[in-house]
Amino acid sequence: MLEEVGAEYQQELIEYVEPMKSPEYLNINPMGKVPAISHRGKIVTECAAICAYLADVFPDKQLAPEIDVRADYYRWLFFGAGPLESAITNNSMKLEFKPEQERMLGYGTYAKTIEVLATKLGASTYITGETFSAADVYIGSHVIWGLQFGTIDSRTEFNDYAERLTSRPAYITARKIDADLIGK
Repeated sequence: MLEEVGAEYQQELIEYVEPMKSPEYLNINPMGKVPAISHRGKIVTECAAICAYLADVFPDKQLAPEIDVRADYYRWLFFGAGPLESAITNNSMKLEFKPEQERMLGYGTYAKTIEVLATKLGASTYITGETFSAADVYIGSHVIWGLQFGTIDSRTEFNDYAERLTSRPAYITARKIDADLIGK
Protein backbone atom coordinates (compact mmCIF):
# COMPACT_ATOMS: atom_id res chain seq x y z
CA MET A 1 0.00 0.00 0.00
CA LEU A 2 2.90 2.34 0.72
CA GLU A 3 4.16 1.76 -2.81
CA GLU A 4 0.70 2.30 -4.28
CA VAL A 5 0.44 5.73 -2.65
CA GLY A 6 4.03 6.61 -3.51
CA ALA A 7 4.91 7.47 0.07
CA GLU A 8 8.46 7.77 1.25
CA TYR A 9 8.96 5.21 3.97
CA GLN A 10 11.46 3.18 5.89
CA GLN A 11 10.73 -0.47 6.50
CA GLU A 12 11.90 -2.09 9.70
CA LEU A 13 12.11 -5.82 10.18
CA ILE A 14 11.23 -7.16 13.58
CA GLU A 15 11.79 -10.71 14.77
CA TYR A 16 8.65 -12.68 15.38
CA VAL A 17 9.08 -13.92 18.94
CA GLU A 18 10.88 -11.79 21.54
CA PRO A 19 11.06 -8.34 19.90
CA MET A 20 7.38 -8.39 18.88
CA LYS A 21 6.42 -9.01 22.50
CA SER A 22 8.86 -6.49 23.99
CA PRO A 23 7.47 -3.56 25.99
CA GLU A 24 8.81 -1.18 23.32
CA TYR A 25 6.91 -2.86 20.52
CA LEU A 26 3.80 -3.47 22.62
CA ASN A 27 3.64 0.33 23.00
CA ILE A 28 3.31 0.48 19.21
CA ASN A 29 0.93 -2.45 18.87
CA PRO A 30 -0.43 -3.95 22.09
CA MET A 31 -1.35 -7.09 20.13
CA GLY A 32 2.34 -7.67 19.44
CA LYS A 33 1.92 -8.19 15.71
CA VAL A 34 2.78 -6.54 12.43
CA PRO A 35 2.28 -4.48 10.40
CA ALA A 36 2.19 -1.14 12.08
CA ILE A 37 2.91 2.25 10.58
CA SER A 38 3.83 5.56 12.09
CA HIS A 39 2.72 8.57 10.06
CA ARG A 40 2.69 12.18 11.19
CA GLY A 41 3.07 11.04 14.79
CA LYS A 42 0.13 8.65 14.62
CA ILE A 43 0.36 4.87 14.90
CA VAL A 44 -1.92 2.78 12.71
CA THR A 45 -2.19 -0.99 13.05
CA GLU A 46 -4.39 -3.62 11.38
CA CYS A 47 -3.93 -4.15 7.67
CA ALA A 48 -7.37 -2.95 6.56
CA ALA A 49 -7.06 0.18 8.72
CA ILE A 50 -3.61 0.92 7.27
CA CYS A 51 -4.97 0.59 3.74
CA ALA A 52 -7.97 2.83 4.45
CA TYR A 53 -5.83 5.38 6.31
CA LEU A 54 -3.23 5.65 3.55
CA ALA A 55 -5.92 5.95 0.88
CA ASP A 56 -7.43 8.83 2.84
CA VAL A 57 -4.19 10.72 3.56
CA PHE A 58 -3.04 10.39 -0.05
CA PRO A 59 -6.28 11.31 -1.84
CA ASP A 60 -4.47 12.33 -5.02
CA LYS A 61 -3.70 8.64 -5.65
CA GLN A 62 -7.45 7.94 -5.87
CA LEU A 63 -7.27 4.62 -4.00
CA ALA A 64 -10.52 5.30 -2.17
CA PRO A 65 -13.60 6.10 -4.25
CA GLU A 66 -15.40 9.38 -3.87
CA ILE A 67 -17.57 9.32 -0.74
CA ASP A 68 -20.87 9.08 -2.63
CA VAL A 69 -19.75 5.78 -4.26
CA ARG A 70 -17.70 4.40 -1.38
CA ALA A 71 -20.21 1.79 -0.11
CA ASP A 72 -18.76 -1.17 -2.07
CA TYR A 73 -15.25 -0.13 -1.08
CA TYR A 74 -16.12 -0.28 2.61
CA ARG A 75 -18.17 -3.42 2.17
CA TRP A 76 -15.35 -5.41 0.59
CA LEU A 77 -12.53 -3.91 2.64
CA PHE A 78 -14.27 -4.97 5.84
CA PHE A 79 -15.48 -8.25 4.35
CA GLY A 80 -11.76 -9.05 4.09
CA ALA A 81 -11.04 -7.93 7.65
CA GLY A 82 -13.97 -9.82 9.13
CA PRO A 83 -15.65 -12.75 7.41
CA LEU A 84 -12.86 -13.62 4.98
CA GLU A 85 -10.00 -13.55 7.48
CA SER A 86 -12.00 -15.46 10.09
CA ALA A 87 -13.16 -18.09 7.61
CA ILE A 88 -9.65 -18.66 6.25
CA THR A 89 -8.11 -18.81 9.72
CA ASN A 90 -10.69 -21.21 11.13
CA ASN A 91 -10.54 -23.43 8.05
CA SER A 92 -6.73 -23.48 8.14
CA MET A 93 -6.84 -24.50 11.79
CA LYS A 94 -9.31 -27.26 10.88
CA LEU A 95 -11.93 -25.86 13.24
CA GLU A 96 -15.34 -27.35 12.60
CA PHE A 97 -18.67 -25.98 13.68
CA LYS A 98 -22.09 -27.52 13.97
CA PRO A 99 -24.69 -26.17 11.53
CA GLU A 100 -26.57 -24.49 14.37
CA GLN A 101 -23.35 -22.64 15.36
CA GLU A 102 -22.78 -21.18 11.89
CA ARG A 103 -25.16 -18.29 12.52
CA MET A 104 -22.92 -17.20 15.41
CA LEU A 105 -19.93 -16.90 13.09
CA GLY A 106 -19.42 -13.68 11.18
CA TYR A 107 -19.04 -15.67 7.99
CA GLY A 108 -21.31 -18.70 8.28
CA THR A 109 -19.14 -21.25 6.48
CA TYR A 110 -15.78 -21.22 4.77
CA ALA A 111 -17.36 -22.59 1.56
CA LYS A 112 -19.97 -19.82 1.46
CA THR A 113 -17.40 -17.11 2.15
CA ILE A 114 -15.09 -18.35 -0.61
CA GLU A 115 -18.03 -18.67 -3.02
CA VAL A 116 -19.16 -15.09 -2.32
CA LEU A 117 -15.63 -13.78 -2.96
CA ALA A 118 -15.17 -15.87 -6.11
CA THR A 119 -18.51 -14.72 -7.49
CA LYS A 120 -17.59 -11.08 -6.90
CA LEU A 121 -14.12 -11.42 -8.42
CA GLY A 122 -15.52 -13.31 -11.40
CA ALA A 123 -17.89 -10.43 -12.15
CA SER A 124 -15.44 -7.53 -12.21
CA THR A 125 -11.79 -6.69 -12.74
CA TYR A 126 -11.29 -5.44 -9.19
CA ILE A 127 -13.14 -5.94 -5.92
CA THR A 128 -15.26 -2.79 -6.27
CA GLY A 129 -15.65 -2.86 -10.03
CA GLU A 130 -13.32 -1.76 -12.79
CA THR A 131 -11.11 0.57 -10.74
CA PHE A 132 -8.25 -0.58 -8.49
CA SER A 133 -8.55 0.61 -4.89
CA ALA A 134 -7.00 0.15 -1.46
CA ALA A 135 -9.58 -2.59 -0.91
CA ASP A 136 -7.78 -4.57 -3.62
CA VAL A 137 -4.51 -4.26 -1.73
CA TYR A 138 -6.15 -5.86 1.29
CA ILE A 139 -8.39 -8.43 -0.39
CA GLY A 140 -5.56 -9.18 -2.78
CA SER A 141 -3.19 -9.94 0.08
CA HIS A 142 -5.61 -12.62 1.29
CA VAL A 143 -5.98 -14.10 -2.18
CA ILE A 144 -2.27 -14.03 -3.07
CA TRP A 145 -1.22 -15.43 0.32
CA GLY A 146 -4.01 -17.97 0.24
CA LEU A 147 -3.05 -19.27 -3.19
CA GLN A 148 0.63 -19.38 -2.24
CA PHE A 149 0.09 -21.30 1.00
CA GLY A 150 -3.06 -23.23 0.15
CA THR A 151 -5.34 -21.46 2.62
CA ILE A 152 -7.89 -20.67 -0.08
CA ASP A 153 -9.09 -22.82 -2.93
CA SER A 154 -7.34 -22.36 -6.25
CA ARG A 155 -10.00 -21.10 -8.63
CA THR A 156 -9.88 -19.29 -11.94
CA GLU A 157 -11.39 -16.17 -10.38
CA PHE A 158 -8.69 -16.03 -7.70
CA ASN A 159 -5.81 -16.90 -10.02
CA ASP A 160 -6.82 -14.24 -12.56
CA TYR A 161 -7.28 -11.61 -9.83
CA ALA A 162 -3.91 -12.45 -8.27
CA GLU A 163 -2.26 -12.15 -11.68
CA ARG A 164 -3.74 -8.69 -12.20
CA LEU A 165 -2.51 -7.54 -8.79
CA THR A 166 0.96 -9.10 -8.88
CA SER A 167 1.66 -7.47 -12.25
CA ARG A 168 1.13 -3.97 -10.84
CA PRO A 169 4.36 -1.93 -10.65
CA ALA A 170 3.83 -1.11 -6.96
CA TYR A 171 3.47 -4.80 -6.09
CA ILE A 172 6.62 -5.71 -8.03
CA THR A 173 8.60 -2.93 -6.35
CA ALA A 174 7.35 -3.87 -2.87
CA ARG A 175 8.25 -7.53 -3.40
CA LYS A 176 11.77 -6.55 -4.46
CA ILE A 177 12.20 -4.33 -1.40
CA ASP A 178 11.03 -7.16 0.85
CA ALA A 179 13.34 -9.67 -0.85
CA ASP A 180 16.31 -7.30 -0.51
CA LEU A 181 15.55 -6.69 3.16
CA ILE A 182 15.41 -10.36 4.04
CA GLY A 183 18.32 -11.24 1.78
CA LYS A 184 16.52 -13.46 -0.71
